[in-house]
Amino acid sequence: MKPLIAKFGIGQVVRHRKYPFRGIIYDVDPVFANTDEWWRSIPEDVRPHKDQPFYHLFAENTETEYVAYVSEQNLMPDTSGDPVRHPQVDEMFERAHDGVYQIRAPRLN
Repeated sequence: MKPLIAKFGIGQVVRHRKYPFRGIIYDVDPVFANTDEWWRSIPEDVRPHKDQPFYHLFAENTETEYVAYVSEQNLMPDTSGDPVRHPQVDEMFERAHDGVYQIRAPRLN
């Protein structure tokens, strides 16, 4: 089997292809690594295949912020340039002048 290469990287802002939410990637699984119960809860007609990268997102929609787990096939780059308002983003990332998110350097006491 050919090794899978993640299309998106940590710190990248993405949006869902079908549902109205966006978020910043904070972790990547090379293949599905959640529970079968979670996977089966997705309607069969939109259920993604498991042998692709899955992304952990600090996600947001117009109403709220939350954590999401999304297959690569359902993501696309978010090119809005708008900052992500999720409260955990600032704990892990800093936003550069060009709007790109980078992992925050460890704080030394």
